[in-house]
Amino acid sequence: MPEKIATISQFHRLLSLSEPLHPLVSLIRVSDMRFRYTPVWQRFFTGFYSISMKRNVQARVKYGRHYYDYDRGVMNFIAPRQIQSLEIEEINAINKECGIGYALQIHPDFLLGHRLASDIQEFGFFSYAVNEALHLSEKEEKNIEEIFLNIEEEYQHIDRHTEAIIISQIELLLSYSNRFYERQFMTRKAVSHDILIRMEQLLHNYFNREKTLQNGLPTVEYLAGELGVTPHYLSDMLRSLTGQNAQQHIHEKLIEKAKEYLTASNLSVAEIAYRLGFEYPQSFHKLFKRKTSISPLQFRMSFN
Repeated sequence: MPEKIATISQFHRLLSLSEPLHPLVSLIRVSDMRFRYTPVWQRFFTGFYSISMKRNVQARVKYGRHYYDYDRGVMNFIAPRQIQSLEIEEINAINKECGIGYALQIHPDFLLGHRLASDIQEFGFFSYAVNEALHLSEKEEKNIEEIFLNIEEEYQHIDRHTEAIIISQIELLLSYSNRFYERQFMTRKAVSHDILIRMEQLLHNYFNREKTLQNGLPTVEYLAGELGVTPHYLSDMLRSLTGQNAQQHIHEKLIEKAKEYLTASNLSVAEIAYRLGFEYPQSFHKLFKRKTSISPLQFRMSFN
């Protein structure tokens, strides 16, 4: 069972830091972190959001089956209840050289009563993996660092305006991060197109080798797992490239294969539905009509 780090105060203690000035928001300097040996690090999750930025760290980042080297700032986003782990060797390495940067911790209770409490869950990058980190230019790093320091400065003196000002800074931080991720999808087109090509091949093989008969319809989770990325990252990357998310790509390939069966075989519509992985023919009929505006049988008749 994973260990739960419920509070920011508990997290501070595990990092050998003093108590946070604010119980629900804290900015930690990476250089101040000192990991204590504890089994907690082997498998744990937190009760709060974490947004971190490490600067001037050589990073060898894996996208799918390929590695890419970057030497600029790297940001990671972790939501509450996401399982994490640190190997002992990694902890020892961090003890020797923590690096430079910041880690902002935000407890969900701090957001209660604000629109951001629900809006923050809509940012897909909180479900990205470490190998899908946000890579920043020098200018972008300065923008993020300024926001981090504004938040830290604000909770030094708590008054009736503190909460609203910090909330506005968090919103600004997330908006910038969203912009930078969209920029990253476009500037790293070689990586993105590699993933897109491999995904298309995966779907082609899945349908042509009739894996649907054994495994049912392909899922976004299956594709992401095969490509070595998270489902959220895959959908967001595809949407930036093609305007369609991963599920829409699956449906597109499925309809393409369905049309092939309808025009080049004598299989009934029910048999085609079964071959495509549908448990019920009605579900196939409904999807086909939604995507093409006509039923499978009407398509077959009009083609003939």
